[in-house]
Amino acid sequence: MGIGYVFRVRAASFFAGAATASAVGLYVLHGDYQTSHQILSQQAKELFNTLDGRISELEKLKQNATSSSNQQSSEQDNSY
Repeated sequence: MGIGYVFRVRAASFFAGAATASAVGLYVLHGDYQTSHQILSQQAKELFNTLDGRISELEKLKQNATSSSNQQSSEQDNSY
């Protein structure tokens, strides 16, 4: 066994370990990415639902205000 053989074994072991560590790191990062994506998606849905509810309430208020003003104007027309 020469020194070249030992060096090749050590280099191969080092690169195999580095590749394994890289693969594990990418797997963990992928899991973190999926988790953060789900959290952000859920927060966006909640904000959208809140905003949608607020818009619906404003539309109802506007519709009620429009219908009440129409009733008042028709009552004034009938009084002439």
